[in-house]
Amino acid sequence: MIPTSASSDHDELRDALRALCAQFPGEYHRTHARNETYPVEFIDALTRDGWLAAMIPEEFGGAGLGLTEASIVMEEINRGGGNAGHCHGQMYNMGTLLRHGSDAQKAKYLPGIASGDLRLQSMAVTEPTTGTDTTKIKTVARKQGDRYVVNGQKVWISRIEHSDLMILLARTTPLDQVKRKSLGMSIFIVDLKQAIGNGMEIRPIRNMVGHETYEVFFDNLEIPEENLIGEEGYGFRYILDGLNAERTLIAAECIGDGYWFVEKAAAYVGERTVFGRPIGQNQGVQFPIAKSYVNIEAANLMRFEACRRFDAHEDCGAQANMAKMLAADASWEAANACLQSHGGFGFAEEYDIERKFRETRLYQVAPISTNLILSYVAEHVLDMPRSF
Repeated sequence: MIPTSASSDHDELRDALRALCAQFPGEYHRTHARNETYPVEFIDALTRDGWLAAMIPEEFGGAGLGLTEASIVMEEINRGGGNAGHCHGQMYNMGTLLRHGSDAQKAKYLPGIASGDLRLQSMAVTEPTTGTDTTKIKTVARKQGDRYVVNGQKVWISRIEHSDLMILLARTTPLDQVKRKSLGMSIFIVDLKQAIGNGMEIRPIRNMVGHETYEVFFDNLEIPEENLIGEEGYGFRYILDGLNAERTLIAAECIGDGYWFVEKAAAYVGERTVFGRPIGQNQGVQFPIAKSYVNIEAANLMRFEACRRFDAHEDCGAQANMAKMLAADASWEAANACLQSHGGFGFAEEYDIERKFRETRLYQVAPISTNLILSYVAEHVLDMPRSF
């Protein structure tokens, strides 16, 4: 295995994860990707061994670890040939519930999530007409007695059919009635078993990577007031913890992908012989792979800095965004180098490259595009004039 800039502090964690992932080889993930099915056995194994409860405090049955360790879990899943997109929602949704949920909410949900009896894999923020302009969301939740009534639409909401709970962002005060556009939105826990068919409808979206994602429609969905997380109107502030965790975890997944591509490419070009010599002996073949590795290593350092700041409750918005961008770019660069070095074999399903190639391409766009990250850095870090 190629050397990395990762700290040796987590060698035991990595060894345990690699042993688990080795039980689910490429053919397993390839079959689920081909059939567009959910890898239940793999997710159950991760849950059984406590990896998806890494960030849940020990008092609720979790491991009491931080985002650093959670990111290593995501990295190793992808580095082992899997796709952490099937389960990463549970990790980053923890940021919102753990930091802003009430004691009663934590006691009610966290033990079940830790044990695997409940899954919190979905977060509904994005809407078809607003995209990343989150403050303009049109889904509304109006208070009526001891309940909130929700109407609106969300899109690109993943893993709903494999979740029991969903985090929902809705506007509780009209945009024209708040002092700042980031106010007036609230966060709710939605019990999906009760909601689907009772004011909530889902429709699958077929897509390039076979990722299970949906359109969601709300038509007078009733949510009990005790499912409100934190104080009404401050949901956007609360959800930022989840978004920063999400971007950092996605960075870790991209780093895992990047190492997978580099290892695959380096091994292949060392063995593939053309014109009487390994193709890896040619610098034209070596350099793209080596450059990919350099960029993955750099992104890895930014990932761990974002994790450190998140775990220390320091502002980590810039670091989370930069880690995601650097890692997504590095993994995409490595994917292209790996595919190119394999030539025609890179397109053959049995090599898993075409599958991983499609999966890592997603992160140029989601959960936030490169251009919006650059805009964030320009305006919030470099203090340039706001463009929107």
